[in-house]
Formats: sequence, structure tokens, C-alpha cells
Amino acid sequence: MSKQALKFSNVSKEFAFQEDRTIKDIIPSLFSGKGWARKHLVFSNMNFEINQGETVGIVGKNGAGKSTLLKLIAGVTKPSTGEVAVTGRVAPVIELTAGFHHELTGLENIYLNAAILGLHKAEVEERLDAIIEFSELSEFINVPVKKYSTGMFMRLGFSIAIQMDAPIILLDEVLAVGDADFQEKCLVYLEGIKKAKDKTIIFVSHDEESVSRFCDRALLIHDKKLLTDDTPRKIFKQYNAL
Repeated sequence: MSKQALKFSNVSKEFAFQEDRTIKDIIPSLFSGKGWARKHLVFSNMNFEINQGETVGIVGKNGAGKSTLLKLIAGVTKPSTGEVAVTGRVAPVIELTAGFHHELTGLENIYLNAAILGLHKAEVEERLDAIIEFSELSEFINVPVKKYSTGMFMRLGFSIAIQMDAPIILLDEVLAVGDADFQEKCLVYLEGIKKAKDKTIIFVSHDEESVSRFCDRALLIHDKKLLTDDTPRKIFKQYNAL
């Protein structure tokens, strides 16, 4: 029987955006009883389960809440209502520049990012050569990352994440940048993880071929709810119709 990696139970997420920009604007609003913030519902009553060893795609239009869903899994943000239950450490590759200090070198940022993901210095040093080799950035590893291209950020961030011992890996459109050869290299590596069935991978992408090739199933988020949970081909047929 498969063990559960994560579960969303009646999860809703809402953000508040401040409409009045200054204290001078806010004070009259408070005295009048007028709300000073506008609320935005990302999604509501989200329910699904993902088992250990599964690879699951998250599909939806821009603004549907895909990245927010990954941030809930990573613990970066909390649900407004409901419960997100996650078993084990999470290695997120959500925003390419998140966790990077632009004045530090690629090497220094490996230690920084690994520390953020919960690794000790000795653990980083054990994996350091593998991280640099996979990233193919040895020539630039001592260069400040502020000089890196978006593709170089992706290489380094992805290479750090896959060397973690985390049983859950979150990938948010990271294969949409960089050159085709490195994208293929990443997919081949992820397929190896998939075959081993020792890690759970949540994969956000608009690329039908990548999701269909790589994922066991996919979730379609639309109009603030989970619309469908099915095979990638069926999900994209419905997504394209939307």
C-alpha cells in the first residue's frame, strides 16, 4: 500500500492587498469602518492526495494559483482555511532567484541555499562536486551570481535541489528556461528518480510534452478550484479547450 506524501484537506488561500497607500489615507478608512485592504481568493476548498513516489503535474492558466499551491506545500505560506499535511523534507525550486544573494558567488550561494534547505556544511561539502558538475557552471562558480543569466540561475538552483535528501521535490516552470540540452538532461535525471520511486515530484509546467512524458497524473486548477485530476493527456485536452 502506497504511503501518503501530502494531502490538502478543504484548503482555501486568500491574500489581502492594501488599497490605501499612506497613513493619511488609512486613518479615515478606519474611523469610517471602511476596509483598508482588498481580499483576493486564489482558490477554495482544495482537496487532493499525492502518494510517495508519484510524479504529479500542476496545470492551469497564469494566475490560477499553481505557484501558491507549491508555496503551501513548501511551508512558505499557510492556508487561510483547511489543512496541508506534508510528510518529510521538501526541496523547492519555485522561484529561480529566491534564496540567492546576488553579491555572492555561485559557490557561496550553494552553501547559502543548502543551509536554507536544512543541510549542514559537512553535508554540502559531500555533495559539492556533484552539484557543480551537474550545473555545468564550474567555469563561473566563483563569479557573483548577479552576472548570471536566467538559464544559469536555473542550472544552479536545480542542481542544488536534486542533491538534497528531501523526499519531496517541487519544480515550478524551471525547465522553461535554459538551453534545450540542459532541459533534456534535467528530464532524464528526473525520469531516473521517477523509476526509483523513492521521491515525490510536483511539477508545474505549461509544456504538454514534458508533463505527459514525465508525470503519472496531473491536476488542473481553474476558476479558483481543482477542476480535474486525471492523466496528463486528458488534462491538457481539457486545459486547451479552456
